[in-house]
Amino acid sequence: MTEDSRKLTLSVRFLARYAELVGTESATVTLSSPASVSDVLGVLRSTFPGARRLPDRPLCALNLSQVDLATPVAEGDELALLPPVAGG
Repeated sequence: MTEDSRKLTLSVRFLARYAELVGTESATVTLSSPASVSDVLGVLRSTFPGARRLPDRPLCALNLSQVDLATPVAEGDELALLPPVAGG
């Protein structure tokens, strides 16, 4: 098996409003490696109909650190999708 055809599995957490949209607080995603946060979002949008309503560029944290959509993901990572919050 070549590196380009390897599969990786990671967990995804949907917080607050995003959990309501998707219908779950967490999911496990398996996709081909190499992959980025953007690739994970693509899988989520094709798997969960409600995920199509997520913003194009949601705030994401990978292993508790804020990342952009181009950030690579690895086996066992945890990606959290964080909805915007308003303070008062």
